[in-house]
Amino acid sequence: MAAAPSSPPSTPPPSEYDLVEAAGHPTGSGNVKPSYDPRLANEDLAPLREQKWSAYNIFAFWMSDVHSVGGYVTAGSLFALGIASWQVLLALLVGIVIVQVFTNLVAKPSQVTGVPYPVINRAVFGVKGANIPAIIRGLIAVAWYGVQTFLAAESLNIVFLKFIPAAAALVEPSFLGLSALGWISYVILWLAQAAVFWNGMETIRRFIDWAGPAVYVVMIVLAVYLVSEAGWSNISLSLAEGEPLGGWQQLGVFCTAVAIVVSYFSGPMLNFGDFARYGRSFDAVKKGNLLGLPVNFLFFSLLTVVTASATIPVFGELITDPIHTVERIDTPFAILLGGLTFVTATVGINIVANFISPAFDFSNVAPQKISWRMGGMIAAVGSVILLPWNWYDDADAIHYTLGVLGALIGPLFGILIAGYYVAARQRIRVDDMYTMSGTGTYWYRNGYNPNGVLAIFLAGVPTVLIGVLPKLIADLGGFDVSWIGNWTWFIGCGLGFGVFWALERRNPQVPSFDDATEGVSDGATGVTA
Repeated sequence: MAAAPSSPPSTPPPSEYDLVEAAGHPTGSGNVKPSYDPRLANEDLAPLREQKWSAYNIFAFWMSDVHSVGGYVTAGSLFALGIASWQVLLALLVGIVIVQVFTNLVAKPSQVTGVPYPVINRAVFGVKGANIPAIIRGLIAVAWYGVQTFLAAESLNIVFLKFIPAAAALVEPSFLGLSALGWISYVILWLAQAAVFWNGMETIRRFIDWAGPAVYVVMIVLAVYLVSEAGWSNISLSLAEGEPLGGWQQLGVFCTAVAIVVSYFSGPMLNFGDFARYGRSFDAVKKGNLLGLPVNFLFFSLLTVVTASATIPVFGELITDPIHTVERIDTPFAILLGGLTFVTATVGINIVANFISPAFDFSNVAPQKISWRMGGMIAAVGSVILLPWNWYDDADAIHYTLGVLGALIGPLFGILIAGYYVAARQRIRVDDMYTMSGTGTYWYRNGYNPNGVLAIFLAGVPTVLIGVLPKLIADLGGFDVSWIGNWTWFIGCGLGFGVFWALERRNPQVPSFDDATEGVSDGATGVTA
């Protein structure tokens, strides 16, 4: 007689150590141990009991990140740089492969340990020092969360104006720089995003599993319609105007295109561990990154340039904003479908790139007072207080405020990679990232690794200056070398890696546990009991 099938393992019952409901998981599934200090642990930050995301879930994450109005405009702009289309495609491929390689590097420590980005930083910066990179990344996300919500609201405005003519009366009245209609659209999307987020990571996973492919369907329909209107013979894959560039100029523009691609993805790349921790295996994460980055991004870029090129013969001008393209078609169905699709696309990238990060980052500061959900809502409220519509069109405001914070992404990435792969040799004592004991491995000096903090300063200050000073000098009438700003991620990453590695060689702080096995994640098999 065949044996009766075994019943699936049940969720562990709640215990006194289940501090708050975990992100998208039922109470009891976060592995909060009795030894964990409540000042460092809650169910959102503790190592996951279950890691269930497949390669498709990671693939869908990148689709949601790529398939946005910003991604469309960025990809289209590269074809207008003055180099041949095949060179643009090669630059896109080189840039996105670089993103893929570095994303895999930052994914591994979180996937094998099951902890989010701010927690894995405790092994490098100290249990208190990890708040420095977490807060920097969180603030960047808050600012861009507001911008993306505003851009999505602009799409929703178009739908309202087309289908509700009376909405035109709400365009003139304004409050704090935004029209009444703009406020209505902004609030609707703010609440919609908050609702998706509030329901947890599992709901977010289901949303992005659907949103990315949905945008593809509409993009393909839009491209087919415009090409049929224009005729394929009138489509050019080069959007550049003027004389072709010379040899050395082409090389410079090619390298700039590569840098633009890497910089565009630098934010979600830094905290990708927040998502990789849910991967069922590191192989699944790597497969999802392969499909979602080189394969997906190149196809999306081709679709983008075909669509943008078709706007020239159809509308008599180049339109690189898909929202405006849909608006110009001027048929109710197209505006409704296109407007709502690009709203969905922007909501998707906003949640994955700008909501999840501050949720974990701010929770890391005070785990008992700020849960994952509370951290996300702090970011959402902060995005409104910043009034992003007032400074989004001000290039100087973006450059001199977000530019400073953005320039620190590279150094933080370089330090994390050097700390995990070189100093720690991929060996982490997971439980010690949750203790405030003076004898804890990652207590260092009063909770801070002096090498990590010093490396942020020594690598961050030059990178910020390189990102800000060239434009300031040009604005004051001096020589213009502002192109170097496209390279701040590479410069900062290299400086962060090199400075931290040098400091650790001179005065080692990060342990590697070469002779220990108990409770140590070795980068291959997870944590050894």
